[in-house]
Amino acid sequence: MKAGKTEKVKKYALLSVFEKTGITDFARTLQKKGYIILSTGGTAKTLAKANIAVVPIEKITGNPESFDGRMKTISFQIESGILFDRTSPKHQKEADELSIPSIDVVVCNLYPFEQTVSKKKVSTAEAVENIDVGGPTMVRAAAKNFKSVVVLVDPTDYEWVGEKIRSNSLSEYDRQQLASKAFYHLSFYDSQIAHFFSDQLFPEELTLPCRRLISLRYGENPHQHAAVYLTPNTKSPFSHLQKQWGRDMSLTNLTDINAGLEAVRLFQEPAAVVIKHNNPCGVALGEDAKEALQRAIDADPESAFGGVIVLNKPMDLRTAKIVASFKEETKGNMDIVAVPEIDKDALELLSKTRKSMGIYTFGEIPDLSRHSGLSRIQNIRMDTKWVDGGFVLQTRDDDVEAGFKDWKVATKKKPSPKQKEQMQIAWKFITRIKSNAVIVVDKKLPMTRGIGTGQTSRVRAAKIALQQAGKFASEAVLASDSFFPFDDSVKLAAEHGIKTIVQQGGSINDKASIEAADKAGITMVFTNRRAFWH
Repeated sequence: MKAGKTEKVKKYALLSVFEKTGITDFARTLQKKGYIILSTGGTAKTLAKANIAVVPIEKITGNPESFDGRMKTISFQIESGILFDRTSPKHQKEADELSIPSIDVVVCNLYPFEQTVSKKKVSTAEAVENIDVGGPTMVRAAAKNFKSVVVLVDPTDYEWVGEKIRSNSLSEYDRQQLASKAFYHLSFYDSQIAHFFSDQLFPEELTLPCRRLISLRYGENPHQHAAVYLTPNTKSPFSHLQKQWGRDMSLTNLTDINAGLEAVRLFQEPAAVVIKHNNPCGVALGEDAKEALQRAIDADPESAFGGVIVLNKPMDLRTAKIVASFKEETKGNMDIVAVPEIDKDALELLSKTRKSMGIYTFGEIPDLSRHSGLSRIQNIRMDTKWVDGGFVLQTRDDDVEAGFKDWKVATKKKPSPKQKEQMQIAWKFITRIKSNAVIVVDKKLPMTRGIGTGQTSRVRAAKIALQQAGKFASEAVLASDSFFPFDDSVKLAAEHGIKTIVQQGGSINDKASIEAADKAGITMVFTNRRAFWH
């Protein structure tokens, strides 16, 4: 080198992506800013086809791609080029002495593990081959060294980052946010792999892979912020949620839809529920969606005002007219309607019924036995309860019908076939009603007549349910989600004409409750299973 001359430092960008959307345009941006493009395998071929000059990775590593592509980028030269501290004279000297290139941009997205394991009957061998090793190594190194290296894992970032690179305005804050996104991405990726291989419901260390679905209008209250996240490859109806009309959802709207889904998905026959604050106002079955919805509203029209309707069958015009009639006859508004599908004429009617009403579709409600959970173990659905600093993880109470075999008649009087059918419907209803819960179900129709929910006293829950049921309590079914600690609820039920009771049993006062039921001529069945729902 001649005296007074300074050799221009070469700067490199390493591009190695599985998803190649937008990569050629971004590569051209880098090239125009003087970056030398390093690349691997398929990415290099894509860039070459676009007439973008590429230095193959083996020119830097000194080794060819080997072992069917398992070894490409992992090397002293590549990782050093990403990791060395540009602000350290010692590091810079070592890089010069070792001929380490300065890799200042790393663009990488990973092998499609998520898509691979979503396939039916995917083999372990196929899953293993889609575990990326070199990519995460480069991304982690670049994210650690974000003050000197730009790391991109998401093609949607190419445009704004490219613009800032063109204008030399990419700040340290921008780099740090890209690094944060990269670390989140690695955690998301690795946690899916851990769940795929795990045979433990409750491992010692747990991460939950989740992807943001939507940001909500607000949280529980307008001053709170909220967003919805779903696990990868979930079969949840929320993964197909589409707004067809009206308002965006708040957290309460969304959790109300969820509470409704949990209620109606227990039934193959048409089912409808009206939800308020995660609690059913009315739950009902029918010959069709129209009949089920009419019954669900009639169960408690006062509470239905401002509620959320959820059906397990598509909504046609006849069913939509029930909502319109509720508005016309009682001035009662519904905030949200959520259904698998909605006919065009039904949507048109509802959009005119209330302009601010949110109308959503969510597609098919999958059978619970086919629902993907956080673990691949038997596709078990898991439930989280957030607590300060963390959460509790539990299995879901889904196999409600499986518990019917453990039912025992506790009284002298046995249930008729119709009474037994109504008791089973009542028990399925109550498993999705907030505890302490006592409900009254019509003596013949598959619908609630009274719901006492969320009470600290079981007898108070019974009083609320019976008072709401009124004349419909006569010869009806009363269900309790746990045992009666005293005989007071049985005596109260008898006063209102209840003829059948279904409850957990197992209290030290069972004998007193049984005697009270026998005295009143009530049939009482013990489920030997609790149905708390919080």
